[in-house]
Amino acid sequence: MSRKQPVFRVGLCSVHICHAVAGNEGVSAGFERESSRAKSIGMIPPALLHVFPTLDVGGQQTRFATIANRLGPKFRHRLISLNGGVGALSLLDPVLDAHLIPNPLQTRGRLGQFHWMARLLETLKPDVLITYNWGAIEWAILNRLCAGLKHIHLEDGFGPDEADRQIWRRLMTRRFTLRRSTLVVPSRQLVKIATCQWGLDPERVVYIPNGIDPTRFDRVSPENAAPLFERREGECVIGSFSPLRPEKNLGRLLHAFASIQAPSRAVRLVVCGDGPELAPLQELAKRLRVDDTVTFTGHVARPEAVMGAFDVFAITSDTEQMPYAVLEAMSARLPIVATAVGDIPIMVAEENRPLIVPRDCCGALAAVLRKVCADRGLSKKIGLANRTRVEREFGIAQMTEAFHRLLDGNA
Repeated sequence: MSRKQPVFRVGLCSVHICHAVAGNEGVSAGFERESSRAKSIGMIPPALLHVFPTLDVGGQQTRFATIANRLGPKFRHRLISLNGGVGALSLLDPVLDAHLIPNPLQTRGRLGQFHWMARLLETLKPDVLITYNWGAIEWAILNRLCAGLKHIHLEDGFGPDEADRQIWRRLMTRRFTLRRSTLVVPSRQLVKIATCQWGLDPERVVYIPNGIDPTRFDRVSPENAAPLFERREGECVIGSFSPLRPEKNLGRLLHAFASIQAPSRAVRLVVCGDGPELAPLQELAKRLRVDDTVTFTGHVARPEAVMGAFDVFAITSDTEQMPYAVLEAMSARLPIVATAVGDIPIMVAEENRPLIVPRDCCGALAAVLRKVCADRGLSKKIGLANRTRVEREFGIAQMTEAFHRLLDGNA
C-alpha cells in the first residue's frame, strides 16, 4: 500500500486520511514528517487523538467541530470513527490540522482489535487521548491497563438500554476505567451520576455545559425550508430535529400530535432526521391517520435550514442530558415542548418551564402542544425569553474557553 496521504473531501472540508497499515507504519511516517516540519519552526502543537463511536452529525460531533474550529491551530486532531461514519467532517474548518485514521477493527477478531489499538497508541503517542461515550470505552480500558496516556472521557448521555437505570456491568467498568481520567459532562445530572453512582473523585469530574453561537439563527426564515417542505398559510408547525433512534421516542410525539388534530385546527408536524426508526415512524403515522399532516424530511445537515419555518420545537426523548437541538431551537426564538429528562427543565427560560412535562404523560404533552399552538402571542413571548437565556448562559465563548483550559492543563 502506498504511504502517500490522499485527501478525504467532505463538503468544503479537506481532511487527511492516514493509512493505518500493518504495524501502523503509514501513520507513523506521516506524523514523523509533520513533526519534523513543526520542529523546524520551533513549535509543535499538542496532538489530540479523538475516538468517536461515530463521526456522523450529532450534538457531540457538532460540539467538537465548534471547539476545534475556534481553537484553530492550537491543537492537532487525530480522528477515529468506530462505525465509519464521517458526515461531521464537513463541519470542520479546512485549515485545521485534522487527520482521519481509517478504522479496520470491524474486520479483526477481538485479540486483533486490541493489538491494533495498542500499536496505534504506541505509534502515535498523542499528548491526550479523548474518548466519547460508552461506545469508545474499550480505548479507555486499554489506556488504563497499558498505555497510561493522559485521558479525557466525554460522556453525553445514554442509549435506550440505560434510559431508566444504569447497567451494573457498565457502571462497574466506568468506575474502574475512569478513576484516573478526567471526565467531562454537560449536565448537572451527569455530575451526580458520575460522583454518586460511579464513585469518581469530584475533582476529576468537570462540568462544561454545551455552548452555541445563537447568531447563526438570526437570518433564518420560513423560505429557508422551501426545498424540504412548504409551510401553508395559517398553520402551526411543530418541528423536531434529531437522529431517529429508539431513545428519542418520536412515537410519543406522534401520538400526542394525533390527539390534537381537529378539522378546525391547522397543525402540522415536521420531523427532521434520519435513522433506524424512520420506517417504523412513517408506519405509525399511517396507523394514527396523520400521515397527511406529518412531513418526514430525512437528514438535514444544518438546523438553520428549517428552524425558521417552525412555530414550536418538540423533543420527547426517553433520555437526554443537555441536547444541542434544544439550544438551537432556543437560539431560533422557539418555545420548547419537551419531556422532563436530563437538564432540559433547567436549560429553558423560566417562561418555558410549564411546557416541560413528565416523560410518560402523553396527555400532558398533548395539552401543552395544543396550548402553545393556539396562542401565537404566548409562543413568541416564550421564544424571545429562550433566546435571551441562551445568550446569557450558554454562549460558545464560555464553552470554548473551558475546553481550552482543560486541554492546556492535560497536554
